[in-house]
Amino acid sequence: MAKPNPFGEFDFTKMMDPSKLMGDFPKLMGDFPKLMGDFKVPGVDMEAVVSSQRRNLEALSEANQLAVEGMQAIAKRQSEIFRQMMEEASQAMRDMMAAGSPEDKASRQTEMVKEAFKRAIANMRELAEMVSKSQGEAFDVINKRVTDSLDELKTVIAKKTQGR
Repeated sequence: MAKPNPFGEFDFTKMMDPSKLMGDFPKLMGDFPKLMGDFKVPGVDMEAVVSSQRRNLEALSEANQLAVEGMQAIAKRQSEIFRQMMEEASQAMRDMMAAGSPEDKASRQTEMVKEAFKRAIANMRELAEMVSKSQGEAFDVINKRVTDSLDELKTVIAKKTQGR
């Protein structure tokens, strides 16, 4: 039998719906080339600038998507940990109420606290690793795009200086 969710029917992952976080961004991205095409600057390849900016926005969108997915996974795992913790606390209370001498109860309580502390540390470590991994993935996307963007800029400048 499945255990009831301690949060009722509330789903934390729905708080991080990428479609709601992105808003009008995809539409804006589609209008960007049209807006930039109206600007004419002598000696500047506006198509290359627009293309570069589109890739910048796409990378930003991808990094945002990765960050949202990471937050969803972390929220889901936190919910699972909390549910498990509540089940264990309930079982611990039943165990403590069981018959036995005060010395036995004290000994069991000490062991339960010790195990709970070990699990809490392991859970914190797991969540910290999840956060670090999520941030690293998003950062890698942005870092790669910045590097590519600088390379594109060098290419545009080189073409301009060769054309003189």
